[in-house]
Amino acid sequence: MVTKTFQELIEEVHEKGICQECGGCVSFCSSAAYGIIDFKEPNSPPQYIRKDQCLECGICYHICPQTHILDNELNATYGFVDYISMPIGNYKDIYSCQATDEEFLKYGTDGGVVNSIINYLIEKKLIDGAIVSKTNAPFSREANFADSKYDLIKASGAKLDVSPQLDEIQKFSTYTHSIQKLNHYKFKKLAVVGTPCQIYTIRCMQDLGVTPSEHIEISLGLFCYENFLFDKNQIKKFEEDFNISFENIRKLNIKEDLIFKLKDDGTGEKKINIPFNQLENYMRPACRACDDFTNLYADISFGGLGSPDKYTTVLTRTDKGEEIFSKVINDGVIRASNLDESKKNKMIELITQFSRSKIERKEKFMKTLQ
Repeated sequence: MVTKTFQELIEEVHEKGICQECGGCVSFCSSAAYGIIDFKEPNSPPQYIRKDQCLECGICYHICPQTHILDNELNATYGFVDYISMPIGNYKDIYSCQATDEEFLKYGTDGGVVNSIINYLIEKKLIDGAIVSKTNAPFSREANFADSKYDLIKASGAKLDVSPQLDEIQKFSTYTHSIQKLNHYKFKKLAVVGTPCQIYTIRCMQDLGVTPSEHIEISLGLFCYENFLFDKNQIKKFEEDFNISFENIRKLNIKEDLIFKLKDDGTGEKKINIPFNQLENYMRPACRACDDFTNLYADISFGGLGSPDKYTTVLTRTDKGEEIFSKVINDGVIRASNLDESKKNKMIELITQFSRSKIERKEKFMKTLQ
């Protein structure tokens, strides 16, 4: 069998416009220390830098979330059969929760649960730190290493005053390049917060035993319907379409719609909801080639969908995820709503609708590439 290399990734993934830019191929290249491949341009697929030095080992091709080489192995490990019988994946239980810490609840997304769990793991010395997403501006995030409560609060993007930055930023993207950060820190145990394509890549690395994936202690997955990408012309169009100024955006949140919290001189803050079907022109093109909404291979999955304001929906998936979640509940770090079977079923039904919508979107999109 001929080993497929980064050149095949370029032809089969990049040139089709379906590269998720997760960074797995760059970070876990066998010759990463020599800079064989890298991101040369922001919000664009990685490229060869020193093609003549490529070992052609095929790791990059195997771990790419668009090649699906290791799907059978991952599905067996994480108990996933198919979307027909498991539209939101294999999971142990569903919860609606919020942080008991007032700062995490105030500054965090939804119920502040993800940061609360990470902070607990750090304080208990179960991890050395975490790769999280830091908000720099509306629709602009970067990966950050956090090993304290201060770092987690700082990364939450609670106070957003971006007017001085608007002229400097050429492109805004909600997608965070988290995986590249893994090689930047020396650690023994790390938590990673990521989108479905990022967690998929990490699980592929772990399946292949690619260093340093063995040091990832827990994978915390975010629900992800789509990410957004704006250049300056799109920013102008977005502001005109929705009568929203980027300068006034204080916070973004995702539930059934994309929710904006805006500065308002009269009342201090106002809220605007925009349905996803009105945002297709601003979606990252590669997101159309993804069918995983609920983060199938995470230890625990999180999202706002299905829970009321200031609450986070939680799906525990693995034994490790269930164990950690039980600890934070029992130690009073987060509180869970009392959900009867009827409420759980309604949450699952709503999440299933979004999951099936994303699956159908991918099926339609992939037919256009044939």
